[in-house]
Amino acid sequence: MKFMKTMQNLLSDYTAELTSINEKLGRNSSEKNRAADHTSEVQQAIENLISSLPTIIIGLSRDNNIVLWNATAEQVLGAEADDVMGMHLSQCGLEWDWDKIADGILQSRYNNKPMRVDDVGFRGPEGDERFLGLTVNPLNGDGNSILGLTIIGADITDRKKMESQLQQSHKMEAIGQLAAGIAHEINTPVQFVGDNTRFFQEAFDDLNQVIKKLQAALAAARSNTLTDALFEETEQLIEEIDLEYLEEEIPLAIQHSLKGVERIAKIVQAMKIFAHPGMVAKEHVDINKEIEKTITITRNEWKYVADLETDFDESLPLVPCFRAEFNQVILNMIVNAAHAITEKNDENKSEKGTIHIRTAHEGDRAKICISDTGHGIPEDIRHKIFDLFFTTKEPGKGTGQGLAISHSVIVKKHHGTLTLESQEGKGTTFHIGLPLEVQTEEDD
Repeated sequence: MKFMKTMQNLLSDYTAELTSINEKLGRNSSEKNRAADHTSEVQQAIENLISSLPTIIIGLSRDNNIVLWNATAEQVLGAEADDVMGMHLSQCGLEWDWDKIADGILQSRYNNKPMRVDDVGFRGPEGDERFLGLTVNPLNGDGNSILGLTIIGADITDRKKMESQLQQSHKMEAIGQLAAGIAHEINTPVQFVGDNTRFFQEAFDDLNQVIKKLQAALAAARSNTLTDALFEETEQLIEEIDLEYLEEEIPLAIQHSLKGVERIAKIVQAMKIFAHPGMVAKEHVDINKEIEKTITITRNEWKYVADLETDFDESLPLVPCFRAEFNQVILNMIVNAAHAITEKNDENKSEKGTIHIRTAHEGDRAKICISDTGHGIPEDIRHKIFDLFFTTKEPGKGTGQGLAISHSVIVKKHHGTLTLESQEGKGTTFHIGLPLEVQTEEDD
């Protein structure tokens, strides 16, 4: 009996212990379930948040397979998440500039840092041509290994259109300011072409009279009726119109007229190219020729105040750039140089300054240097010179936009450099550096 009682007590104690353990396990299980439910809720909240963001978010695995495709990506790119999940990004069926994206991914993986990829062309859901601005970000694991990538971006088509319109507006404003000078530049060759044309008209009338007299003399000679009087009349007419003078002057007048027509054509062609809205993408251009065209357009701004010298590197390769915006920058620089010289020589208008433009091939960049012999820029304001609306000119003579736009075009759009050197009383030199290769650049 004592043994049985002891066994009952042990069994009772064991049962109680098991009950306690089960109660604890039940509580732990309940806590685990609650934790799992909470985790699921948090994960769902994160997914809802990502889906609601007005930004394209694409997640990639280590092998560039799609693991995340949010609602904005569906809307902008016209592809449902269910249709692309698990696919390689290059095979997701989108019409876009995969080479640019692939290069951005490669650069991001290789450098292990975010890379900016702008102006990625793609076909929108409506079939129209549009553009993306993307940033590729590496996701690092242990030991700095890359687990995958995220691609974050937006449709920048409307922004690009607005920037283009603002650029075009500023360009047309610049043309408007130069219009009087351009009209004068065209009017000068038109005037001497007109003068030469009137000279041709008078010379033709005189030569026509001589031709008729000679025809009459030839007819008389054939019929043996040529008289001394007709012969003398012909000689006298030739002397009166000064045939030798016409023989010398007509070829020169023709040559000058052709030069005048070529001059007009050159100005009109330069204006046509300058006023063109420009390409959405970069194109490879001969920057020496582009600078020459801009010199032609601005000639009336500088020819009375400065001698313009050029030193072009003829071996310079074609440079990838936005042609219209580049021309705008050069125009701003030349006009500013002319104004700086004008202000310096205001008291002695007969004294001319010098504007010097040099191009060179330096490493992986094309270098453009524009120097003037103006009054220079005071050291205490040089750090403001590229600020929007900052100007040293009198009210009504400067908007403070030219150098700010130039800096934006060269540094932000071309990923180039724009710096200056200046010495008060002696002049200023602006240095422009443009990459010779189109590269995926990190967004500063």
